[in-house]
Amino acid sequence: MASTATAADPLVKVVTPIAVAQVSAARRILQILSAVIYCLLSAGIVFGYAALKPVLVEEGIYRDKCTPAEIEEGVQVCHQQEIKLNMMFTVAAVATNMCAMVVGIVLDRYGPRFTGFIGSILLALGCFGFGVSSKVTIFDPYPASYLFLATAGPFIFIPSMNLANTFPRHSGLILSLITGAFDSSPAIFLVYRLLYQSSFGPISLRSWFVAYLVVPVFIFFAQLFVMPSESYTIASVESVDRVMNQDERVRSPSSVSEAETLLGESPLADEVEERNKGVYGAMHGRDVKDQLRSFWFWGIAGFTIIQMLRINYFVATVRAQYEFLLHSYEASVAINSFFDVALPLGGLIAIPFIGTYLDTFSLLTIISTLVVCTTSMGLLGLVQDSFTAAYLNVIIIVVYRPFYYTVVSDYCAKVFGVATFGKVYGVVICLSGMLNLLQAILDMITFKWCNGDPRPVNTMLLVFGLVTGAALVTFVKAKGDQARCEGKKLLVDRTGRPGYGAI
Repeated sequence: MASTATAADPLVKVVTPIAVAQVSAARRILQILSAVIYCLLSAGIVFGYAALKPVLVEEGIYRDKCTPAEIEEGVQVCHQQEIKLNMMFTVAAVATNMCAMVVGIVLDRYGPRFTGFIGSILLALGCFGFGVSSKVTIFDPYPASYLFLATAGPFIFIPSMNLANTFPRHSGLILSLITGAFDSSPAIFLVYRLLYQSSFGPISLRSWFVAYLVVPVFIFFAQLFVMPSESYTIASVESVDRVMNQDERVRSPSSVSEAETLLGESPLADEVEERNKGVYGAMHGRDVKDQLRSFWFWGIAGFTIIQMLRINYFVATVRAQYEFLLHSYEASVAINSFFDVALPLGGLIAIPFIGTYLDTFSLLTIISTLVVCTTSMGLLGLVQDSFTAAYLNVIIIVVYRPFYYTVVSDYCAKVFGVATFGKVYGVVICLSGMLNLLQAILDMITFKWCNGDPRPVNTMLLVFGLVTGAALVTFVKAKGDQARCEGKKLLVDRTGRPGYGAI
């Protein structure tokens, strides 16, 4: 990558967008293909917990926690066993979110290849832990092994996002492919469960995870021989122009054309800025401490905490919830099986629509849509004896999950800016991950205090989600209205007469 210091400031570098051109197109395509494959096989597999859980139950994991009375009754999953199994997922989900900041630091300091090496090692440790779990007696190996699988995900997935810069004109497509691989990776445990229950006979945890060690080996060698050692870096036409003007250099029309051909047009259209008046750039240029003290931050953080808690609670308890709501174990298994398929498939199908929706509507409309969706999920989670409500709830959740996570990153980028995006987004996700430990309390409320009735917890999540969501929508709308009023007033002050649309 070529860079030169400006005359005005020798520390300011002019980064010209040629780093990508130094790598052949064939190699870049191979890198993208490799990333899509290993993200599909590893990045988010822990979120396929609902599919893995029946296998864990069949294998008798934590069956020793059941009381003699429960065993005599022949219950499929006893309360203490349910809580222990769910805690395994809760800890993994929390760790996945909390380690995002660590991954960012490692990625910035040591590059994507080193970060990927760490991910492959963590994945190997997780597979090895499950492979020898039946032989370990000095400690509980299952939470530790699942934790390794969980933390491997961000170390593998986050560095892959930089590959969007390999073909800047197609960055959206590349991101969709990588994100789609992540969203589809929970299907890995669905495949395992189907094989486990097939005519091939039960495939033990040991056999599956020992065989799965081939995946971290593949990732390790892909990082070593295929993937870039440093992140691809490109500069926008505007930033190159700005820095070179500081050095009193004039770019030729041909150089402008060449850069624009490589980079494509800027996605920041005037109409998008107008739709997000008062939102886009609301906290740009502010000190990160000021950003973290603002309601712009706490509004989205509070809403994110509730939504992440809701999603992970549902993933961990979908079968148990519908066993109570539908009053049938067989019916709950059918809903669970549908969810296992719909979770990866729904995320994959939703990706192009999510991108279009974000590009078309204002942030206020998008957040309002989130509030409507989460309220609908809360209400559907209270309905008993209705297969229609159950299936509709699952469909909304599997589409809502990728939509919601994308909106959070989109919000942070638009409101806080690129300079502090990593810190702000990392804190939002980290806070949400830490407070997801509350899921253990929700499990206790559901299974110990309410005898398996999920409605009290679903009601709490419904109320908190509606309150935090409504507060955020009200705040964003007020700021947008304020910005538009100030814009009209400024137009009157400048021209001496009301402008278009001014009162």
